[in-house]
Amino acid sequence: MTPDPPGTIRAAGAVLWHPGPDGRPLVAIIHRPRYDDWSFPKGKVDRDEHLVRAAAREVWEETGVWPVLGRRLPTVRYPRGDRPKRVDYWAATGDEGRFVPNDEVDQIEWLPLDEAKGRLSYEHDVAVLEAFAAGPLRTTPYIILRHASAGEKRDWQDDDLLRPLDEEGRAQAQRLDDVLTCYGPTRVISSATARCLETVLPYAARTGSETRTDWAVTVGASKAPGDRIAEFLADGVPVLICTHGELVPELVSRACEELGAEPPDDPRLPKAGFWVLQVADGALASTEHHAC
Repeated sequence: MTPDPPGTIRAAGAVLWHPGPDGRPLVAIIHRPRYDDWSFPKGKVDRDEHLVRAAAREVWEETGVWPVLGRRLPTVRYPRGDRPKRVDYWAATGDEGRFVPNDEVDQIEWLPLDEAKGRLSYEHDVAVLEAFAAGPLRTTPYIILRHASAGEKRDWQDDDLLRPLDEEGRAQAQRLDDVLTCYGPTRVISSATARCLETVLPYAARTGSETRTDWAVTVGASKAPGDRIAEFLADGVPVLICTHGELVPELVSRACEELGAEPPDDPRLPKAGFWVLQVADGALASTEHHAC
């Protein structure tokens, strides 16, 4: 992936939709009085804010809807004054919420796709809408998470199963809570180690998800993690798997194999990093990976 030029303005948003009375999607577009334009809800990523969280926050602030993020949509790049701007988009679900007009956004319309296409002010937004329309509407997230920072194994004298998160890891777990909730609630599957359980604890507590430990995603276990991810994909229920760096490549590669997709060239993750595989009808709709 080509890095963004220095000085790039980062922004994030979503094509927010819900089914209309006839079952076809209605998408939310907003009017900004400052520019007298119609566009999708989006906004600038705050300093030290995670991109995923920024997308959800901006949708909430501009529409009154807290979204559930689905598949990734195309990234848009265009000049903003003398600086380049990049906007990352997701498909997202949400009801009509409680929109309150303000100085930044004074109107919101929920429109069928053809009407929205005719109302949008910018060609790059039309391209995003076309990409949204071309793919599956509803997707199921499968999240593969590497545990947060837990110091060094050589410095821990007790059973390695009991090695806890360190100070940095606890902070990462809190950030992960804010980010992972943007994909909605999932069942939570964790390695049996303390560091993995502690990583998902804030998220599980916030979403009310029961956490189940599984030896198949625990480092050193004799069971095959790839077989387990295949079972999860078969039942179609959203899942978050917290595991170890050594097992991430097998989990990601086997998931792609089961979905008939090419695995990424480098499936590895940093500590507190995660992959999101969005799946629809047994096929891979999008992939994304993030650090936290």
